[in-house]
Amino acid sequence: MKVGFVGLGNVGSKLAGSLLRNGYEVMVRDLNATFVADFLALGASAADSPKQLAQACDIIITCLPSPAACSAVMEGTSTEEGVIAGLSDGKIWLEMSTTDESEIRRIGALVKAAGAEPVDCPVSGGCHRADTGNISIFAGCSRAAFERALPVLTTLGRRVLHTGELGTASKLKVVTNYLATAHLVALSEALTACKVMDLDMNVSYEAIKASSGNSFVHETESQVILNGSRDINFTVDLVLKDVGLFNTLTKREGMKLDLAPLLVDIFSQAQDEFGPREKSPNIIRRYEEPMGVKVLGHGFPADMVDDEAEEAGYELMVSGRQDG
Repeated sequence: MKVGFVGLGNVGSKLAGSLLRNGYEVMVRDLNATFVADFLALGASAADSPKQLAQACDIIITCLPSPAACSAVMEGTSTEEGVIAGLSDGKIWLEMSTTDESEIRRIGALVKAAGAEPVDCPVSGGCHRADTGNISIFAGCSRAAFERALPVLTTLGRRVLHTGELGTASKLKVVTNYLATAHLVALSEALTACKVMDLDMNVSYEAIKASSGNSFVHETESQVILNGSRDINFTVDLVLKDVGLFNTLTKREGMKLDLAPLLVDIFSQAQDEFGPREKSPNIIRRYEEPMGVKVLGHGFPADMVDDEAEEAGYELMVSGRQDG
């Protein structure tokens, strides 16, 4: 089986690396020639266009920074034909970006019209887990398409959840990213408060970790905050995109929320003040700088590292589900 991979950024490069590490034949495509050259050195081949990649591969994976970027790769531009032009019967498209569920369904209909199967399968857990093949994957598609894609998905990730029909995975992904963002902002306020109250930051970290206030975000992102690197391979503009997707999705459903619009405002202001490519954990600057403090601990890692060994992935089974 030959797998094509479009998008070799922070997450995509690590996912594509897992495929190569586990013996898959991989063809890549990215606008950054350096990224492509790195993969050629590892044994991948390169496509000259998205269409050529789709024609040559059985499974086509896209992992791109925005819905607009995905649409351009799939449908093509004025200068090159897209993935859809190269699809045919029996191929599978895996969309691993965090994207808009309405757009995934629109493009999914075009993919099906070309004879291929669309699957939205965003990932969750951070770049450090994408790098080791231990990331979690949501997959929205028909059951038949899910079972065909499962061997590749369990190579890319540890826990794979079939969320239902096309689009359901993208909905759940923006829900989980919204929650992670809320935790990050709350932790930024809490850690700054600990510093201002002259509490030991290492003790504060352990107190939160041992308490009902703990979270995955605290156990990972708080460490790089306290190190000072604030580097999780994610930036303010991407957080703003994700919370914006959640806010838009809930508005479509007629919901009036309190926290989601506030998070959009917080990260819009951060983008204006700190720049779109500022590291997302540096949202803590919003609270540090007015108080004239720097929230740092001692002995924390500069990067998030997955301390679990790479293991074979598996499907997460859900008891009591009623979605058929």
